[in-house]
Amino acid sequence: MCNSITYVPQVLRETAEGITRFDIRDEMLASRELELTCAVDAESCAAVIRGLIYLQRQDAKALITLYINSPGGEVQSGLALYDAMQAVSCPIRTVCLGMAASMGALLFIAGDEREMLPHSRVMIHDPLIGRGIGGSALSVKARADDLMRIRDVTAEVISRHSGMSLEQVFELISRDTYFEATAAVEAGLADRIVTTL
Repeated sequence: MCNSITYVPQVLRETAEGITRFDIRDEMLASRELELTCAVDAESCAAVIRGLIYLQRQDAKALITLYINSPGGEVQSGLALYDAMQAVSCPIRTVCLGMAASMGALLFIAGDEREMLPHSRVMIHDPLIGRGIGGSALSVKARADDLMRIRDVTAEVISRHSGMSLEQVFELISRDTYFEATAAVEAGLADRIVTTL
């Protein structure tokens, strides 16, 4: 699901046919648990979207848990995942592990039940320009206009799910704003702090 090479634990299970080895993420999926623990990009979001669609087909009303520990990333890919989260009929519990930053924060905030571990953090800010700006004056203006439109979209999503006014959100996202778990709950970005998973 992520571009970096990481170790994925394998689970061994003895069956009538012998010992079977499988990826621990298969066990998580069977328990209706998904993870976004890398940058938000087309690949990571597509994997989570596939999981959401599959789990909705299995049981359209049962809770899905999405664990998030992400530095953020591509806005458009993140908004595709956000739309999918809103479109499925299952309630989605988001759990912040470590850091939910930028687009990772928006996805965390969008959960129906939002939980944070005690030392986790949320960071929100304005969308950033991902590539260098170049070209004609008109193309630079078009890019700037699109960036401002995306800023409005992401601020509206944060406002809707946090209960903050748009003015409050715009003030907070004008810079990198970090929330420790307690502050995130107080700001309406999370529902509760948990000490067990």
